[in-house]
Amino acid sequence: MSVLVNKNSKIIVQGFTGSEGTFHAEQMIEYGTNVVGGVTPGKGGQKHLDLPVFNTVSEAVEKTGADTSIIFVPPAFAADAIMEAADAGIKVIITITEGIPVKDMIIASDYIKDRDCRLIGPNCPGVITPGEAKVGIMPGFVFKKGTVGIVSKSGTLTYEAADQVVKQGLGITTAIGIGGDPIIGTSTKEALEMLIMDPESEAVVMIGEIGGQLEIDAANWYKNSGIKKPVIGFIAGETAPAGRTMGHAGAIVGGSDDTAQAKKKVMRECGIHVVESPAEIGKKVKEVLG
Repeated sequence: MSVLVNKNSKIIVQGFTGSEGTFHAEQMIEYGTNVVGGVTPGKGGQKHLDLPVFNTVSEAVEKTGADTSIIFVPPAFAADAIMEAADAGIKVIITITEGIPVKDMIIASDYIKDRDCRLIGPNCPGVITPGEAKVGIMPGFVFKKGTVGIVSKSGTLTYEAADQVVKQGLGITTAIGIGGDPIIGTSTKEALEMLIMDPESEAVVMIGEIGGQLEIDAANWYKNSGIKKPVIGFIAGETAPAGRTMGHAGAIVGGSDDTAQAKKKVMRECGIHVVESPAEIGKKVKEVLG
């Protein structure tokens, strides 16, 4: 059983005919992902990559039965694209766009709260269930099917962790890149919970960053759940100076509680197998799974 996306997911691309949308839609289709069409306002009725283009998400849903959307819309319009997808009944909304204004995300986040959908991102690499569906910008060849789930704030470290797990002779159930912005749709805790509850995932790799409380919340949930499925954790940003944004907009240390050291301490206390370097992730997973 996969999490969020699988071979039966029907995917549309918002911002389909733009350069980013086109490039990554091609890669997704080549991977075998079930892309059923796309949306570019004003270009409805055309064909692009041999698939139909629609003016609105609701029209795309009506004509194709789409249940999943991936958003490659410019930052100024991306929050509207998220709300439009939620309005049209899309169940999984994966937002790749980086640099969406925080005030726009506050509005979009509030808007979708009471709707039956799950937002991943923004500013994320997407979600992949190896061999079934790649809904994102990750290099598909790195991921092989297996029994290890991945949740990560970092795109690059998602691929790095997957590569290491695969090189240890293991594989991935689903990898979820949740994104590194201050306001994201799915937290580390929520993604961890999905993977812990997935019967096919025998272990979960949780990759976090400095800044915020997401990893602390996830670690506390894991401890209180009483579930013994192993979690291997890593926190990026150990050497970052306090008070400076590093890479992701959400990666800023505000106080002593959201440094890498503080997070790792809490994670260890909650029973998570914490590694000091991303180079140790694969070996630790192998060791823990025996």
